[in-house]
Amino acid sequence: MIVILLGAPGSGKGTQSQRLIKRYGYQYLATGDIFRAEIAQKTELGQKAESYVKSGKLVPDGLVLEMVTGRIQPGGKYLLDGFPRTVDQAHGLSDILRRGGAEVDLVLSLTLPTPEAIRRMTSRRICSKCGEVYNVISRRPKVEGVCDKCGAALIQREDDSTATAERRLMVFELQTHPLVAYYKGEQILREIDASADPDRVEAALAAEIDALKAR
Repeated sequence: MIVILLGAPGSGKGTQSQRLIKRYGYQYLATGDIFRAEIAQKTELGQKAESYVKSGKLVPDGLVLEMVTGRIQPGGKYLLDGFPRTVDQAHGLSDILRRGGAEVDLVLSLTLPTPEAIRRMTSRRICSKCGEVYNVISRRPKVEGVCDKCGAALIQREDDSTATAERRLMVFELQTHPLVAYYKGEQILREIDASADPDRVEAALAAEIDALKAR
C-alpha cells in the first residue's frame, strides 16, 4: 500500500505522520530525510543532489524520483511525505510504480482555514536566554512572556512571524493546488479537516485507510 500525506504548514502533518506510522507500520519516506541520507552516505545520487542544494537550486524532478522510488520495494507499505511536490513528479511516480506493478493507493490531504494555520504557525515562543520552547496554544508558560526555567523573556523568532507564515502558505498553495486537482481527477484523494483536535484528525485519516483496506 502506498499512501501520500499532504498538508499545509500548521496542519499537523508531522504529528499525524508519526501516528499513522505507529498505527499501521508504514515505512516513512520524506524527501528531506532521503536527501540528507544520500548526501551523508556520499552516494552517486547524493552527490548530484548536493550540488543543487549547495547552490540553492531545486533538485530536478528526475533526480528526486530516482532517490525516492529507489527506496520503494514491491509489497511494502509506505507513507510518502513531501513527495510528490509537482504534477510532473506525480506523473513520474505513477509511471515508475506501474512498471513494478504498483500504484498510489490513497492521497490524504489535511485542510485548514488560512487564519487557523497562521494562528498555529505564529504560536511558538522561545526563551531569549536558555532556548526553551513554548507554545501559546498548547504549552503556555506559567507567567505570560516569562520562561519557566530561567525567568528570562520569551521572544517570537522572525520565522514564526505572521508575515513569514503568510508567505509559506502562499508558496504551499501555489505548489500544491495543481497536485490536489490532479489526484482528485485520479479519484484517490480524500480531504480531512485538520482543524479538529489531533485524536479526531487521526480517527478520520484511519477511517479512510481502513475503508481502502476493506475494498
